[in-house]
Amino acid sequence: MISICVYLGSRDGQDARWAALAERTGRLIAEQGCRLVYGGGRAGLMGRCADAALEAGGEVIGVIPEHLVSREVAHTGLTRLDRVANMHERKARMADLADGFMTLPGGIGTLEELFETWTWRYLQLHGKPLGLVNDNDFFTPLLDFINNATQAGFLDPTTNRMLLAEPTPEALLDKLLTAHHHH
Repeated sequence: MISICVYLGSRDGQDARWAALAERTGRLIAEQGCRLVYGGGRAGLMGRCADAALEAGGEVIGVIPEHLVSREVAHTGLTRLDRVANMHERKARMADLADGFMTLPGGIGTLEELFETWTWRYLQLHGKPLGLVNDNDFFTPLLDFINNATQAGFLDPTTNRMLLAEPTPEALLDKLLTAHHHH
C-alpha cells in the first residue's frame, strides 16, 4: 500500500475553507487506496485530515513525540500511533514511512517539515516526490520567494522543480502517485 505523508497545521486557521481542504485531502487519500501518515495530533487541520481518512475507511499512522502527546493531544483512534522521543525522530519516521509528501496550509512547523524533506531530496537522501497544495493561493508568496531565490542564484532550477505545486489535493496526489510508479 502506498503511504502519503501530509504536513499540515495543528490549528484550524481563520477560514473554514482550510478545514474543508484538510478533510477533502484525508478522504481522497483513503479513497485512492493509500495510507495516510501524519503528525499524530487530534487538533486543527491534522485531526480533521486523519478523521476524514478514517471515516472513509482508510489506514492512518500518526507519529508523535512524547513531549507533544499531551500538548497536541495525541489522536487515540488511529490505525497506529507511533510515539517517538523527539521531533527529529518524528520527522525521520514519517519520512521513512512515506512514499510521497503533501503539504497543506500550516505555520512554521509545517514549513519546517516541507523544507527538511525537500532538502533531503536535494541531497539525494531520498528520491520520493513532494509537493504542496496551493489552494486559494495560500502558498503563492512562498513560491514567489523560491523563484526569487532561484533567480538570485541560491537555488538550482532543478531543485526548484522538485517541489510540485498544484491547486488541488486531487491534482497533487495524482502527480505524486505517477512519480512514485515511475520511480
